[in-house]
Amino acid sequence: MSGIPKRILVTGGAGFLGSHLCERLLADGNDVLCADNYFTGRRDNLAALLPNARFEALRHDICFPLYVEVDEIYNLACPASPIHYQFDPVQTTKTSVSGAINMLGLAKRLKAKIFQASTSEVYGDPTVHPQSEDYKGNVSTTGPRACYDEGKRCAETLFFDYYRQHKLRIRVARIFNTYGPRMHPNDGRVVSNFIVQALRGEQITIYGDGSQTRAFCYVDDMIEGFVRLMAAPDETTGPINLGNPVETTVGELARKIVEMTQSRSEIVHRPLPTDDPLQRCPDIERARSDLGWEPKVPLETGLARTIDYFDRLLTSTSGSVAQ
Repeated sequence: MSGIPKRILVTGGAGFLGSHLCERLLADGNDVLCADNYFTGRRDNLAALLPNARFEALRHDICFPLYVEVDEIYNLACPASPIHYQFDPVQTTKTSVSGAINMLGLAKRLKAKIFQASTSEVYGDPTVHPQSEDYKGNVSTTGPRACYDEGKRCAETLFFDYYRQHKLRIRVARIFNTYGPRMHPNDGRVVSNFIVQALRGEQITIYGDGSQTRAFCYVDDMIEGFVRLMAAPDETTGPINLGNPVETTVGELARKIVEMTQSRSEIVHRPLPTDDPLQRCPDIERARSDLGWEPKVPLETGLARTIDYFDRLLTSTSGSVAQ
């Protein structure tokens, strides 16, 4: 890394993406302060970082103000899987909205650059495919996913209002499906669900007929996108899509994971949840042109690394893994 090291705050830093981001920022020579209330974040995700003198972990809920001195803020704090964000939907909305207000206030006081981890969920169940940043979305304000979808949409509004009103240096990334080591084993997402079920020899549960599509981006590629967006010129505010533009059906993913794990698991189908999108795929032309970024890790390579992680995790917690 060139220049003076920065002191960087990562909220939600003990989570899946947050812990990988902390690791990358430390590797780049920065001082990193991780703030997390450990609702979905896991201390194990930070175990390798704690001995590093440049790293500090703080238990904190961003629904309350935080008084620290930093140069940059990455705001990743919010449960991101339906199982977790629907557990306490009011708190999910508070985390997105009150949390954004608190972090923007901190950035304003410090004149710090601030990054918002937004989501492809702001597009809802899209009627446009693939989704570009100009698409306004098709979102239910009253459904079971609204606490997350609308919370993140409101957070984007706040970021751009602070940008216009207070000249704050903002970056907004809309994150599409991301996977890799350190995913929560019980987060209900298809990659972690399918891998854990396959390794345990359990039935692999597909909701719907399996024809719905997702676009899976490996975590290392996503973190590279974060870092490039934060380092971009100040006029590159976003919102900018970060994700893999290559679609895979949920059924194809399940069959691939069964094959790669050599599992005897049976694939079964269940009803599709309310408001679950049938298609989700990013248009990443803006990321390509503004950041010189696109995913590099093939799905098979990323899945192999993720399967290895869950294999070791399940073995260490249960003593054996059924196949």
